[in-house]
Amino acid sequence: MAALAGPGPGGAGTPVSGARDVFAEGLLRFLRPAVRQLDAHVHAVRESQVELREHIDSLATELCRINEDQKVALDLDPYVKKLLNARRRVVLVNNILQNAQERLRRLNHSVAKETARRKAMLESGGYPQGSPSK
Repeated sequence: MAALAGPGPGGAGTPVSGARDVFAEGLLRFLRPAVRQLDAHVHAVRESQVELREHIDSLATELCRINEDQKVALDLDPYVKKLLNARRRVVLVNNILQNAQERLRRLNHSVAKETARRKAMLESGGYPQGSPSK
């Protein structure tokens, strides 16, 4: 490892730089599965949100049909409004989840890119002069 050391304290290949590289590699290995698992969970929740929205739409349509077919004046409008409000909230949550999933996708891509870059640097014989995180 001494052959990799650059001039000056804290240069590439020094014990400080090596510890930092080991820590960064460990952190990347720790984050990747967590990001993938979180992405899978967000995807599953989004699918259930879409299914829930479809059920709400179907129920609202059915309530409107029942309301029109009833000979007795039964006011179902408040219930339809509640369902439509619930649907709006489901759509809002779905949009939030979609944005979170996109951020997770970008984070996962960044982690993979950084891992590949570090692996290439290690295989080429060490970091060049300067900061290893650039």
